[in-house]
Amino acid sequence: MRCGVIAKKIGMTRSFSKEGTDTPVTVLKLENVQVTAIMNSDRDGFIALQVGAGTAKTKNLTKPMRGHFAKAKVEPKKILREFIVSEDMKLNIGDTFSTNHYVIGQKIDVSGTSIGKGFSGAMKRHNFSGLRASHGVSISHRSHGSTGNSQDPGKVWKGKKMAGQYGNVKKTIQSLTVVDINEEEDLIFVKGSVPGAKNSFVFLKDALKSELPDAVLKPAGLKNNTDNLKIKNDENSEKSNKNDVQPEENSSDESPELKNNNDNLQDEKDVKDNSNNLQPKEETSDLTGIKENEKSENINLSNKDVSENITENSSKKE
Repeated sequence: MRCGVIAKKIGMTRSFSKEGTDTPVTVLKLENVQVTAIMNSDRDGFIALQVGAGTAKTKNLTKPMRGHFAKAKVEPKKILREFIVSEDMKLNIGDTFSTNHYVIGQKIDVSGTSIGKGFSGAMKRHNFSGLRASHGVSISHRSHGSTGNSQDPGKVWKGKKMAGQYGNVKKTIQSLTVVDINEEEDLIFVKGSVPGAKNSFVFLKDALKSELPDAVLKPAGLKNNTDNLKIKNDENSEKSNKNDVQPEENSSDESPELKNNNDNLQDEKDVKDNSNNLQPKEETSDLTGIKENEKSENINLSNKDVSENITENSSKKE
C-alpha cells in the first residue's frame, strides 16, 4: 500500500481531448507536500507516514509544533495527515511528493470535507418529494411528514431522516480518473467533482476498487527522484562527451615507444631531405666552376690567336 498525498482544490474547468470531447475536471495542486514524520510498529503500533502540505506562519504555531517541524527540518505546514503504508513503501523524512506519483488514466479515491449548507429541510437534505402542492395541504408543502409510530415504541428511531445540518462532513468519492498531469506547476486534473470548497485541502489515495497500474512509481513519485535523474543524465552526457574525446588521448599515451620511433624516423627523413637538398647545390657549384675555367681558357686561347695573327700581319707588311 502506497502513501497518499494532500492536494489543494483550485476549482473546476473542462479538458478537451484530441478528438474534441469535453470532460469536466477538477484541478488539484500539490503545495510543497513533504513527509514530516514516520510511525513505527514498535513505538506506535502501526506503520504510517505523516504528510504535511501548505505553508504556515511560525508565529501562528504552538511551541510543540515548532519543535516538531524543527526536528524534521521541514518548513511549517498548514495541514498534517497520516497515511498507513506497507513496510516496503516507507519513505524518508523531508521527501517531497511530485505529481508523477500518479499516472494518467489511474483511478484514485478523493476524500474531503463537503461544503456546509447549514440547517436544511428534508426535501433538500434527503431528496424527499414533499407533500401535495394543492389547496388541501396548508403550510405543509415541504414538510417531511410523520416521524414515528404510535404508542409502541413511543419514540423516534435514531438515524431517522429529518431536517438538520446539511454538509460539512467528511466525504470520499471513489474511482475518479486522472485525466492529465502538469509536473511544472504541480497540477493534477481529475475527472468529475471532488468534495470540498475552493482552496480547501483534499486527500488522494490509490483506488481500493481498482488495480494499480504497472507504470506507477514505487514506493512513491518524488521530486528528489526527478532531480537525481536529471543530475544522472547530465553526468552521463558529460561522461559520454569525455569518452568521445579520450580515445585520441589514449592512443597517444598508450604507445610512447611507437611515438619515439615515429619521431626518430621523422628526424631521419628530415636529415635525408636536407642532405639531398644540399648535394645538388655542391654539384652545381662545381659545374659552374669548371664552366668558368673553360671559358677563361677559351678566352686566353682566343687572345693568343689574335696576338699571333697581329704579329704575322705586321711581319708580312715589312
